[in-house]
Amino acid sequence: MKIRHSLTGNEAMAEAMRQINPDVVAAYPITPQTEIVQLFSNSVADGKVNTEFVTVESEHSAMSATIGASAAGARAMTATSANGLAYMWEVVYIAASMRLPIVMPVVNRALSGPINIHCDHSDTMGARDSGWIQIYSENSQEAYDNLIQAMRVAEHSEIQLPVMVCMDGFIISHGMEVIEMEDDDTVRKFIGEHKANYSLLDVKNPITMGPLDLQDFYFEHKKQQAEAMKNSAAVIRDVAKEWEKLTGRSYDMIEEYRMEDAEIAIVAIGSATGTAKVVIDGLREKGVKAGLVKIRVFRPFPKEEIAKALANTKAVAIMDRAESFADFGGPLFRDIRASLYDHDVRPKMVSYVYGLGGRDVMPEDIASVYADLERLVKGEQLPMLNHLGVRE
Repeated sequence: MKIRHSLTGNEAMAEAMRQINPDVVAAYPITPQTEIVQLFSNSVADGKVNTEFVTVESEHSAMSATIGASAAGARAMTATSANGLAYMWEVVYIAASMRLPIVMPVVNRALSGPINIHCDHSDTMGARDSGWIQIYSENSQEAYDNLIQAMRVAEHSEIQLPVMVCMDGFIISHGMEVIEMEDDDTVRKFIGEHKANYSLLDVKNPITMGPLDLQDFYFEHKKQQAEAMKNSAAVIRDVAKEWEKLTGRSYDMIEEYRMEDAEIAIVAIGSATGTAKVVIDGLREKGVKAGLVKIRVFRPFPKEEIAKALANTKAVAIMDRAESFADFGGPLFRDIRASLYDHDVRPKMVSYVYGLGGRDVMPEDIASVYADLERLVKGEQLPMLNHLGVRE
């Protein structure tokens, strides 16, 4: 049974966590994520879930406790933002390296300093190579759907990798919209019972986790981890297809919007893609063949899907809500540019860094990018790296 609610992104995430009913949640507050675990703690206090809620003294401890619970065979979750994710850094890598199926909502927020509590993607982009699967959400509906699907992906017996489910701070986390939820029984049947591959508490089948791993085996273990990440793409698609049959809501690694005949296109992640769709519709009415490729799954990186989507375009703008300080475009730009290197058809490509620290991205800003692409198609030269909406 479907249920329609007016919810913020944080409320949608908290409701998804309640329906998942994890065994253990260890968490520490940080803006703009705090509300997720605060609301979930209410579900614990009210007896709506069977979760052991662990209040810890820091985000490092939150991830450490979640790792301990997962290693013991529990279905374990936490949540964080920005500096909290950075404080977890050491154990974020350990969670992935120990192949623990932890699912963590991350509400995207700019990393300090200067101190800023608003949205950009510097936090999760900094963790892009930590070994976690990364799924991004355009709106509250996607945040809800992605979190539920993430549990199935993480716990798949052949994957066993942690997953970050990301959404833009304040823009989505605190913005209210109507979303469609499934009933509790439907969600719990979809994710199923948690059956850990291994458990530290299984005394009849003792295992070692997190040992010293030197030249003899470390490399092989990293290769296994990389193969699991590679193979997760097929699992992500399969889980999405099953979710679509159940709910009617369709997901894939990427989303193409009006790309069937697009000559110019933007590639972006997160809430800005919703703004881009509105702009595209207006440009289409004027005869401009504009399109959008939205990246939903950033790790594993959907290189072939992106190359296929952009194959017939003439000029493409890659929009990063993070600065890489490489003077060679943002992280999304560099991954996409590299993914097209071996393809015969390579459109002209420019990088736009935008929206840092929560700077608003207005429809006219997106429209100006498409105007730049039209100039590029006509043969004008543009800088490879551009900062959209910054005061010079």
